[in-house]
Amino acid sequence: MSAAAVATKPVVGTMVRETEFHAVVTLGLTKRFGKRLAVDGLDLRIPAGSISGFVGPNGAGKTTTIRMLLGLIRPSAGRGTVLGHPLGHSRAYLPRVGALIEGPTFYPALSGRENLMVLARLGGIKTKRVDVVLERVGLGARGLDPFRTYSLGMRQRLGIGAALLPGPELLVLDEPTNGLDPHGIAEIRAMLRSFADDGMTVFVSSHLLSEIQQICEHLVVIETGRLIFQGGVEELLAARAPELIVRTESREDAMHLLQLVNSIGRSAHMVGDNGSTTIEIAADCSWAGDLNRLAMADGITLVHLSERRSTLEEAFFEITRSCAGQTVRESDAPRGAGRSDRAAEARTSEAGRP
Repeated sequence: MSAAAVATKPVVGTMVRETEFHAVVTLGLTKRFGKRLAVDGLDLRIPAGSISGFVGPNGAGKTTTIRMLLGLIRPSAGRGTVLGHPLGHSRAYLPRVGALIEGPTFYPALSGRENLMVLARLGGIKTKRVDVVLERVGLGARGLDPFRTYSLGMRQRLGIGAALLPGPELLVLDEPTNGLDPHGIAEIRAMLRSFADDGMTVFVSSHLLSEIQQICEHLVVIETGRLIFQGGVEELLAARAPELIVRTESREDAMHLLQLVNSIGRSAHMVGDNGSTTIEIAADCSWAGDLNRLAMADGITLVHLSERRSTLEEAFFEITRSCAGQTVRESDAPRGAGRSDRAAEARTSEAGRP
């Protein structure tokens, strides 16, 4: 069963069964700071063994949600489980969770290895894990150098190394590529992929949609604290249909082809300035042959024909517009369970407890 298929199952009344497939499950997770509603009734399902992206603009509630999952702050309402244990009992699951929240902080004068040794001793972790972790994050050759000499990318990798010390089943990273150059981003991307290949669940929050698209197979999108999508990345990309990009030899040919395409019921429009010869057609590559024959029949030569698929950024804006006034896509909302049902469910239990 695919991650996307599992993610669309309702959570209500199936918390135990959901934890068999998901590392994280929440129901109506909510956080208020005074009158401000930071997180608004999130129903999360993070498939076990996946790299899941947690996406939203700055201030959407991503870090607040992560802090609730890690037991750093208590929810105002809602319930959930992490690695099969309820949020109200974080001591039961935190030894199996590694996390890097809002950038790493280490002693500048100590080496990378010494910093990890301090953390291992404080956490009751066998110190032999330190050298294993340094190699895993690509710092084996620089482990004895002072932390203050590390580049931003190296500091980020050491922070991920600290999160790996307990040998976690779930790794939670908050903006791990923030501020990195393209080379550093590529290194982090490859590292996360290797973690998932080893069976670890990786939950990555970011506002960089292009990076999330390249590494994640599952996605959670929130805006102003509300869930607007969760499921497979390809499912989200399908929210915006692909287009055929066509260029002709002349403007006259382009206008004539546009009329032909519109006359058979295909949506199309000109792209660019008044002298442009480029047309965008709402169709995928399966219609390219028909389009070519249509043009040839009227003596039109195509000098370019390609399929253009939407980026994650375009798909994000598409669902943001389509979900205006809605809390979550209908396909992802529990059938027969709306906000009133979640609120009623939340009132029957203490915040953060099952």
